[in-house]
Amino acid sequence: MAEKQKINAQQLKNIIDSARKIMRKDKGLNGDLDRLPMLTWIMFLKLLDDMDKVAETEAMLSGSKYVPVIEAPYRWRDWASEEDGITGDELISFVNLEKTIRPDGTEGLGLLAYLKALSDDGKSRKDVIGNIFSGTQNRMINGYLLRDVINKVNEIHFDSTEELNLLGTIYETMLKEMRDAAGDSGEFYTPRAVVKFMVKMIDPQIGESVLDPACGTGGFLTEAYTHLAEAGKTVKDLKIIQTKSIIGQEAKPLPYLLVQMNLILHGLEYPQITFGNTLERKISEIGDNERVDIVLTNPPFGGEEEDGIKANFPPDMQTAETALLFLQYIIRKLKKYNGKTYGRAAVVVPDGFLFGTGVCEKIKESLVQNMNLHTVVRLPFGVFEPYTPIRSNILFFENRPNPNGGTWFYEVPIADGRKKYSKTKPILFSEFSDCISWWENRKEDEHAWFVSSEDLKARNYDFAIKNPNVIKQMDERNLDEIYASMRDSSNEIVKILGEINKIIGG
Repeated sequence: MAEKQKINAQQLKNIIDSARKIMRKDKGLNGDLDRLPMLTWIMFLKLLDDMDKVAETEAMLSGSKYVPVIEAPYRWRDWASEEDGITGDELISFVNLEKTIRPDGTEGLGLLAYLKALSDDGKSRKDVIGNIFSGTQNRMINGYLLRDVINKVNEIHFDSTEELNLLGTIYETMLKEMRDAAGDSGEFYTPRAVVKFMVKMIDPQIGESVLDPACGTGGFLTEAYTHLAEAGKTVKDLKIIQTKSIIGQEAKPLPYLLVQMNLILHGLEYPQITFGNTLERKISEIGDNERVDIVLTNPPFGGEEEDGIKANFPPDMQTAETALLFLQYIIRKLKKYNGKTYGRAAVVVPDGFLFGTGVCEKIKESLVQNMNLHTVVRLPFGVFEPYTPIRSNILFFENRPNPNGGTWFYEVPIADGRKKYSKTKPILFSEFSDCISWWENRKEDEHAWFVSSEDLKARNYDFAIKNPNVIKQMDERNLDEIYASMRDSSNEIVKILGEINKIIGG
């Protein structure tokens, strides 16, 4: 057998681009929201088979028995690896039908039906695959085009570390494109610069557990994994990072597939991602042994939960607002203070949280009085454009008593020369450099101010506090510019009032 040729970044990108061009010809697919998930599960099956081959070789060399995750004739090598393998209607039937004639000539379950039925009572990766494919469909209707896509994917070597690393980078770009396309359907993309800043400030250490309870496609988890992997120096370190460090949960089948693919491509071999709604469990049932060192997340905001979910929280803390329920969950999940160590979190919240009342106010009171809400970083307007015009903030807090008696607020200004952000011109990590420099040597200035816990209590925990260190300046704009600005502001207010109303009063 000929030795596999290593593929460079450009060649790998060309393979992916070629596969996507082929998919554009298929009438069953509508846009990247169909194409990218389809390409993902095809690549996922190739990846599983490549990983199985490596595991089989290792088992043979050690004299042990290996049981494959996917059995014949459903393995990639059985039906996809040969360029002139099954195609056309035969391929579509094998993939789509509940019962069909399989590539080995026998009658049995179709490919997707087999994958959806995989189960091992929660004991192995079979359950993971079963959950992943539970909501998966083949939307391609042309079996010849599907064969062409499969042949392209077959050129990728998932048993090559170099190619995995390259593909991980390319895959992140694909995910961003998909999230861009889904922005108007509630899927918000957290800019990479914001994610990187949050991870840097939290600074996960070897041996610490990192959780994202609403992980989506895994932006926070991949960044945390990369941060830890760069710090790992020994075989022991790497084993800890691989097995005990990265934890997530996702409620939707598609992101559940995407996050696992994303983490694997970034080097995490066995992602610990739970399928299901994080909020479905009674918060009182979370024991001390289930608490984690770190939570990094941008929980869904603007959503509403049903009565059954609300009932999992104390009667006086029940609300339909998803983000407020997640905050309660996060507080509960952080490791308790034992005199030395404690859990810590970085959480994105919308502006409405700062001045929200009801349940929202009670959560803020708990953060101030029972925990150490040490920093609120106020992001510039438009960071989450075009997904939402709502201004956002990052809460940094710890599960320990507040040693400083108050909270620091830091307002990140929009960069000089920038008027707004967009998906093509997002916020850059360099725009956080002043905040990073300030972090370890805090003092009040034109961007930062300190508010005591007593003052926050006196304000009924209204966090919408303007920086007292900013000197008011005369508005030098002409009347036309002022009127235009007022009109734009009014339009923005109309857009965000609906979201704010969901949060105020909790």
